Formats: sequence, structure tokens, C-alpha cells
Amino acid sequence: MFEYFKEPAKKTIVGTTEEQDTLYKKLKRQVFISATLGYGLYYVCRLSLNVVKKPIVDSGLLTESELGIIGSALFFSYAIGKLTNGFLADHSNIRRFMSTGLFISALINLMMGFTSSFLFLAIFWGVNGWMQSMGAAPSVVSLSRWFKDKERGSFYGFWSTSHNIGEALTYIFTAIIASYFGWQWGFRAAAIIGIVGALIISVFLHNSPESKGLPPVNVRPDGKKTNTWQLQKGVIKNPYIWLLAFASAFMYISRYAVNSWGPYYFEAAKGYSLTEANTLVSISAVFGIVGTAMSGFVSDKLFKGRRNMPAFIFGSMNVFALSLFLLGPQGVWWIDVLSMVIFGLAIGALICYVGGLMAVDIASKQASGAALGIIGVMSYAAAGIQDIVSGFLIEGNKTVVNGITEYDFSQITIFWISAASISVILTLLTWKKT
Repeated sequence: MFEYFKEPAKKTIVGTTEEQDTLYKKLKRQVFISATLGYGLYYVCRLSLNVVKKPIVDSGLLTESELGIIGSALFFSYAIGKLTNGFLADHSNIRRFMSTGLFISALINLMMGFTSSFLFLAIFWGVNGWMQSMGAAPSVVSLSRWFKDKERGSFYGFWSTSHNIGEALTYIFTAIIASYFGWQWGFRAAAIIGIVGALIISVFLHNSPESKGLPPVNVRPDGKKTNTWQLQKGVIKNPYIWLLAFASAFMYISRYAVNSWGPYYFEAAKGYSLTEANTLVSISAVFGIVGTAMSGFVSDKLFKGRRNMPAFIFGSMNVFALSLFLLGPQGVWWIDVLSMVIFGLAIGALICYVGGLMAVDIASKQASGAALGIIGVMSYAAAGIQDIVSGFLIEGNKTVVNGITEYDFSQITIFWISAASISVILTLLTWKKT
């Protein structure tokens, strides 16, 4: 089994320089598109539960606390998987690694659509978290293997739009399917999309230039070969990597506060319908594409590769957007839209900077998967804690009077905005290094 995921042997370099250049450009384009689209479809299989939370509660099948526990099962297993699979991805056949994870994740979504048992849903969703952890690291490793150092920031930013592509598909397409055919079809639709994504990855995500008989893209100036495990140990000992990991953790609390509970909040606190609430959250996903796509380019071109200032700017925007979202007046559509626009732009860029690129910049290219693994384990452990805490805070501050449910979201407001603010402060501590 482990042989299946091992990095394939390098082929002998053949062909003229011109032929190699033509093949390299073709394959590089395929790698970028398949990694971006493929990881976007990973997200569809990860966020399907968020769309159907309110219908499940309204049907009386599960409570908010139970949904919080189920959601956290994914985040905790995902966090551990991000760490281990991040290290393994540096040594793996990334095509097989990534396509296998998405295919099994799709099958789990399919099973989620045929059960309403709390125990089984929690187990399935926890296993899904592990499968989901097989997506990001291979994608980033593919960028390190196929793209030159001077291109990395821009293409990492473009690749990071995959998060938002997946979110937009989920909160628009999956929500529409679920609203018409029931919450079970939210999972089933995600499963179909995931299987298509696994096929795309298996065909177009090529392992490395050397596996195709091409010369390596990034070579040390002194020509020396280094041991990948030693470089990964250096990443573990780097204090700036850990500062960024904690900054990302608090940023992910605010990110998944909106992704996991945003639709629920819009329905419960502001009176929107299922479709309207998910449409509002989808706005943040759409504008997240803009924020993510321009993030690498902006830092490369306007800040000469430094990420500290743009990370501070977008971090401050995140705090403002959450304040507008949670403290703005009820029923004022344009304010809710504006909050999601700003939130999407901010989180889109922060996913790129704090959620990976700043750590990848610091780490060796041969240990980029390890750097992403450390960021990932902290980020998604925090996201899992967020899901549990948010679920308990929402249910614990809910009252039913004469059959009418009323919510007090004051504690949730403090929790979510404080997390975003702490993330900004921790990011500033890495100023000199980033």
C-alpha cells in the first residue's frame, strides 16, 4: 500500500531544450489548473454539513451542540492529518496521494446522505477530516516542484482561490439542491462533485518535472543535495513558523465561525431564509477569490515579496468585517452584503499569507509540505475548538418562549471578534522575518 504513494523514480532527461521547454509549459499549466480546481472540489466535500445545519436542527434530528461536535470531529482529525500528511507529501506521488483522498471523501459524503444517527455522522465526518488532509499539502508541493521561486508568490495566491471556488460552489449549488430535495441531497450532491474532482486530479496532476523526463525547476546554486528529513527538522525548530501557526489558528477561528455558523446566524439572528442566508455567505466566498488571487501578486509586486504589511492590512479588514457582520443592524441587506464582501477579501488574502505562504517563504522548498503541516495542525485544531464552543454557546443562550425560539449571540460576538484581533497581533510579531 505504501509503495502506491511513494514518489516515482526519476526518468532520464531526454529531448532538445526547445522540446523540453514546450512540454514543461504544457504540463505546468495542467498541474496548476488541476491542483486549483481539484482542491476547490475538496472543499465542496468538506463544507456540505455547514449548508444543512439549520434544516437538520429544525427537523429535530440533532441539536446545535451535537452538530458542533460532529463538525469538530472533522477539524480535529484534519488537524492531525495536516501535520502527518504534510510531512509525507514531500516524499510522495502527489497525483495518487491527492486523488485518493478526494475520492474517499466523496464516498463518505455519499454515506452521510443515508443516515441521521449522531454517532455514525460523527464517525463518518471524522474520517472525512483525515481524507481532507490529503489535499492541501500535495497541492503546495506541486507548486514547489513545478514553479520557479520568483513565480511562487503569485501562483500560490492564484492556487489559493481554490478555497473560495469550493466555498462558492457549496453555498450556491449545494444549498439550492438541499433546499429543493432535502438536506440528505446536500451530501449526495457534494459526493458527485468530489468524484469528478478525483478523476481530474488523477489525469492532470503530474508528480514532478523529473517524473516526466524533464530537468528539475529549482536547484540549489551550489548544486548540493540536501536531506529532506533534516530540512523538515529545521522547520519544526523555527520559532517564526510556530508564531505564524498560532496566528493562523486564531484567524481560522474567525474564518470557520462564518463558514460553519454564518448561514445559521443569518437565519436565526437576522431572519433570512435558507437560500438567502447561504447566498450571503457565498458572497464572501466569491470575493474571497478576488482577495486570494491578488494577494500573492500584490505582495510580490508592490511589497517586493514581503508579506508583513499586506497581512496586517487584511487582518485589520477581517476584524472590521466581523464587527459589521455581528454588530450591524438586523434586516439591512446592504450592510450584511458589505460585511461579507470585506470578510471575503480579507480572509481570502489571509488564507494565502498567514495560512501558508509566509511559512513556505521561510522554510526550505524541499520542506514546504512540513511547514504547511505545522500551520495546518494548529489552524484546524483551533477550527475544531471553535465549532464545539460556538455550538454550545449558541444552544446555551437559546430560549423558547411560547413556541418561539430566541437567541442571544453576545458571547459569540466577543469570541469571534477577539480571535480575529489576536491573530493580527501574533502576525505582527513575525514582522522582521516576513
